[in-house]
Amino acid sequence: MRKKDYPEALRRVGYFDAEINKRFDFLTNNFIQPTLTIADLYKCRWRVELFFKWIKQHLRIKAFYGTSENAVKTQVWIAISAYVLIAIIKKQLKLDQSLYTILQILSVTLFEKTPILEAFSDLSLVSNDADLKKQLCFWDF
Repeated sequence: MRKKDYPEALRRVGYFDAEINKRFDFLTNNFIQPTLTIADLYKCRWRVELFFKWIKQHLRIKAFYGTSENAVKTQVWIAISAYVLIAIIKKQLKLDQSLYTILQILSVTLFEKTPILEAFSDLSLVSNDADLKKQLCFWDF
C-alpha cells in the first residue's frame, strides 16, 4: 500500500501464530486496541470471509429476492437448511454421490413421483432391453 492510497496515519501490527508457525502483518487505523485484540479481530474477520466464500461455493443463491436485512438472512437460512437436510439424507441413505450431484438429481426429479432411493440408484440409469425393443428406430425405413 502506498501512502497516497490512504493519507491518514496507519499502525502496523505484527502477529506470530504459533499454531501454524506463520507471521502476519496488519495495517490498521486503530491506535487504541492492543496488538492481540487487533490480531483477533482480523482472525474473526477472516472466518467471516471464509463463511461467505463457502456460501458462494455451496449454496444455490443466484440473487437475493429482497434487499432488507431480514430478507437476506431468511434466504441464507433457507439455503443453509436445505444444504443440511441434503447432507442428512446423504448420510442416512449412505449415498456415494457428492452433495452437489444429489442437489442436481433432486432439482431434476423435484416434481416426479420417484422414490428417493430409486432416484439415486444406478439401476434407474440402466435401460431395460424390453423398453429398447418398443422404441422406433429413426434410421429404419
